[in-house]
Amino acid sequence: MSQTATTDRAASPRRIASLALPALVVLAAEPLYVLVDTAVVGHLGRVPLAALAVGGTVMTLTAWVGTVVAYGTTGRAARRFGAGDRAAAVAEGVQSSWLAFGVGLLIAIGMQFGGAALARTLAGGGGDVADAAAHWLRLAALGAPGLLLAAAGNGWLRGVQDTRRPLYFVLGPNLLSALLCPLLVYPAKLGLIGSAVANVVAQTLCGALFAAALVAERVSLRPRPRVIRQQLVLSRDLLIRGIAFQASFLSATAVAARFGAAAVGAHQIALQLWFFTALVLDALAIAAQSLVGAALGAGDDAGARALARRIGLLGGVCGVGFALLIAAGAGVVPSWFSSDPGVREQAMTAWPWFVVMLPLAGVVFALDGVLIGAGDVRYLRNLTIVAALGGFLPAIWLAYALDLGLGGIWAGLTLFVVIRLVALLLRLRNGRWAVVGAVR
Repeated sequence: MSQTATTDRAASPRRIASLALPALVVLAAEPLYVLVDTAVVGHLGRVPLAALAVGGTVMTLTAWVGTVVAYGTTGRAARRFGAGDRAAAVAEGVQSSWLAFGVGLLIAIGMQFGGAALARTLAGGGGDVADAAAHWLRLAALGAPGLLLAAAGNGWLRGVQDTRRPLYFVLGPNLLSALLCPLLVYPAKLGLIGSAVANVVAQTLCGALFAAALVAERVSLRPRPRVIRQQLVLSRDLLIRGIAFQASFLSATAVAARFGAAAVGAHQIALQLWFFTALVLDALAIAAQSLVGAALGAGDDAGARALARRIGLLGGVCGVGFALLIAAGAGVVPSWFSSDPGVREQAMTAWPWFVVMLPLAGVVFALDGVLIGAGDVRYLRNLTIVAALGGFLPAIWLAYALDLGLGGIWAGLTLFVVIRLVALLLRLRNGRWAVVGAVR
């Protein structure tokens, strides 16, 4: 079979969907479990719910670190896999698993000593909420090694284009935890601690399943410090990029809060819907990471370019689909989240920007996945910093200074997306990202 025919088959919508849809379920499993956990604990009262919010913030950041490890691993493993060396691709997974386990262990130990101080800081001082959060966090942090092992496992399995096993490895433990949580909280009378135990069980089991998958590959499990250092550099760039995102969105919320309760409430509604669409579109980016990395690893730069164009187009189509849904729900969706007329009125200020931005964002997220798969992470890091410092942050604080309200904030977010879109299209066109070979 010719290389062109192989590329066409790899870039087919069916092939892309076969990677993206299982990845979507894996991405959605954790947020859905958090919703179940919140609903269960919420019936214990205000203090346990507040404590879960405080402690859960720390574990959410831990999960974000895991995502960074996973993305970095996928691109490297995909290149090895595309070069026809599956054992080397799995070996990337071994090293990222050592890295993930080590970081998870540090987090678990650190929370035993610093969890109480961290909980007090996040809770704004001592008191019942801080004490309950510290207790929950110390126990829940024991699941961090498993949580990060699972992230690394997701990374290398996506790299070898296996998205089915992660589906089972993640969904099974999360379903078990969703069943355990109410049983431990209520019949077992463990209260808030029951939630932490259910978390630890799910995360440890999940990590064990991914570790067992590595062992079953029969490759060397010996740590290789040189490879781990290379992965750390890649993860560092993705981490810096993520920090730029976090700073931007935190600033947007801070500015929205200065426009009043109705504005920040409406901003939260639109922002959570934005994050949900980003989650779905991220599944397409994961498929891009795997397919583009494999094409470049096989020395097929023309195929990688064709994949990039097709995946970018698919991202735009998905973005248009979301935009039509959001536009159609303008008069209905905000009322699902709030009965306050002021909040709904403010939401309509952000809504047009939200709708216009989605098709552009669909292309941006897809091309992000292309460049991560190509290992062009330094460019993505620099682009995100420039777009945040030169576009998003100045725009939203200017909106505050000129009293432009929520519309000004969402105009800033749109500018952030437009800057990234233009720069990504230019990068795609010049082709410097398409470096072939098993390692970049």
